[in-house]
Amino acid sequence: MNDGELISRTISFVKDTLQGAEGGHDWFHIERVFKTAKKIAHEEAVDSLIVQLAALLHDIADPKFHNGDEEIGPKTARAFLQSEKVDEKIILHVVNIIRHMSFKNSLDSKSNSFTSKELHVVQDADRLDAIGAIGIARTFNYGGFKNRELYNPEIPPNLNMSKQEYKKSNAPTINHFYEKLLLLKDRMNTKTGKKMAEERHQFMLIFLDRFYKEWNP
Repeated sequence: MNDGELISRTISFVKDTLQGAEGGHDWFHIERVFKTAKKIAHEEAVDSLIVQLAALLHDIADPKFHNGDEEIGPKTARAFLQSEKVDEKIILHVVNIIRHMSFKNSLDSKSNSFTSKELHVVQDADRLDAIGAIGIARTFNYGGFKNRELYNPEIPPNLNMSKQEYKKSNAPTINHFYEKLLLLKDRMNTKTGKKMAEERHQFMLIFLDRFYKEWNP
C-alpha cells in the first residue's frame, strides 16, 4: 500500500468513527487540522506521512468524551495502524504525538517527556483550530454541550490550574479564553504557526471586548 492509499483509508476510518461526534471535535475539526498541518509541514523539514497520520488520528477518541481515559485515543490509533500493516516505527511516532500534544499535558511536567518536529507541526495545527473565529465557535459549542454558563462575573478565571483541575473544571465558557485560548499564541512551535496565530489571537481580543460591552451596556 502506498502512502496515498493509507491516508485515504485513514480518512475513511476517522469519518466513520466520528459520526455523531460533538461539533467541536468532529470530522470537520479533523479535516481543518489535517489541512493546516499540511500547510505548516510544507515550511518545515518533517516526515509528511507521520504529520498527516497524526493529524487525522489525534482526536480519534478524545478523553473528554471517554471518562477522561487518556489511553483510549493512542490505543485506538495503534490498533488501526497495525490493521493497516504500518511499520512499527511510524506507529510509535504517531501514537507518541497523540499522547503528548494536548494542552492539558503542558500543565504537567511529567507529561512532556516526548518531542519531535512532527509533534510541533500537528500541535500547532490543532491549537490554531482552538483560536480565532473557529476557536470561539468551538468553545461555545462545547460549553453548550456541557451546559455551562456563558459568563459569570463572580467566577474569575483560574490561571494556575493543575492538569487535574483543568480536566475537572466546569467554569463558565468565557473563563476558557483566559485559562487556555489566549495563552496559545505564545506556545506555538513553528514559524508558520506563530504567524497564523497572531491574527486569530487579535480577533479573540476584539470579540471579548465586544462581549463585555454588550454584557454591560
